[in-house]
Amino acid sequence: MLDSAALLPRRKILEGGLAGFAAAMMARVLPGCDGGGGTDAGPGATDAGFDAGLDAGPPAPVVFEPRDVPARPSLVSRIAELGPLGEPDANGVRVPVGFTSRVVARSGEPVAGTSYTWHRAPDGGATYVTEDGGWIYVSNAELPLIGGVGALRFDASGAIVAAYPILERTMVNCAGGATPWHSWLSCEEIARGHVYECDPWGEREPVVRPALGVFKHEAAAVDPVNAHVYLTEDESDGRFYRFVPAERTRHGHPDLNAGTLEVASVDTDGNVRWLTVPDPTYAGTVPTAGQVADSTRFRGGEGIWYHAGVVYFATKGDNRVWAYDIASATLEIIYEHATSDTPILRGVDNVTVSCCGDVLVAEDGGSMQIVAILPSGEPRALVQVVGHDESEITGPAFSPDGTRLYFSSQRGATGAGVTFEITGPFHAPA
Repeated sequence: MLDSAALLPRRKILEGGLAGFAAAMMARVLPGCDGGGGTDAGPGATDAGFDAGLDAGPPAPVVFEPRDVPARPSLVSRIAELGPLGEPDANGVRVPVGFTSRVVARSGEPVAGTSYTWHRAPDGGATYVTEDGGWIYVSNAELPLIGGVGALRFDASGAIVAAYPILERTMVNCAGGATPWHSWLSCEEIARGHVYECDPWGEREPVVRPALGVFKHEAAAVDPVNAHVYLTEDESDGRFYRFVPAERTRHGHPDLNAGTLEVASVDTDGNVRWLTVPDPTYAGTVPTAGQVADSTRFRGGEGIWYHAGVVYFATKGDNRVWAYDIASATLEIIYEHATSDTPILRGVDNVTVSCCGDVLVAEDGGSMQIVAILPSGEPRALVQVVGHDESEITGPAFSPDGTRLYFSSQRGATGAGVTFEITGPFHAPA
């Protein structure tokens, strides 16, 4: 079994104990998005059902149809042109000249103009174009028993017009991934965790996706060309996974109801083989990560993102950022704190990618920054939160026009999360 440390160079407060105890001892109802604490039961209505590989039988096949929304505008990145960070502003945020910050939500408080109370421990996030020219930002809640996903809806001017839940009563929802068909894959970071497909508009019920594997999920990224889903696992000896659907939907997207879960085996030159996981729903006694002897261990898989034929992901245990080239099936390290000439990035965690290939990495600890790894390989600090020393940066995501960057300080300065918006010329129209 190869450890990723053998490759050539190129979290959590709630890990384990509390979440695992809760998962084993507490019953839970099927997550819903009604916002009213409904108790509709379904497959896996208790943890025993989920943890035994959905003993009640597979859920009825559900496919999320794409929404008819405007295409994202074509952009060019200006991130390489940005100057150094200035002094902290009134929100305790350091940004380059020409940028401003705004607090859009605080954990435990109603979102401005709404009656919806923003969740605690905000984590992974993404944005979606809406039919009226606005957008939605979704954010996970990394909490046991009362996890899930909240959403902020903005109009075309950037004003908040609604806030609501799209997933409730799940376990330690860490990161996830946006899909090309406008849904959100929310990942449970517990030993027998699942992926839930959610509707950012809050109009469709969320659906558990056991075919994507049962393990300590961190994040997911969809390859829209080959219709594959890549997944990370937040364990000290976690694995890098790929889901290959049994069939595509009528729109050419992966059908998440059934398929093959594979795990990466990487040689010392970075060549990747994909091996079938025999029991992806962990119905037996061997955890998913331990079922393929030749699979490669990764030290704490974190955020993951697809861009232009490359899947980028971070591993926090060794402070590395990786790039998997799909066409060549090769993996390389594009940033490593221990070997960097400018090691400004550490505690690598959530990941997003700009329109033009700038890899934005959020720090869990470190200096509480979001750092962009430019296509040249140069790291560039984009934002820093000051005074939140016991927190972490989570959920970075750009608005559709590329001029606003959303993220959270998960525990803030006082233990309560804060969700920010940074506005400025990150991008320009192409």
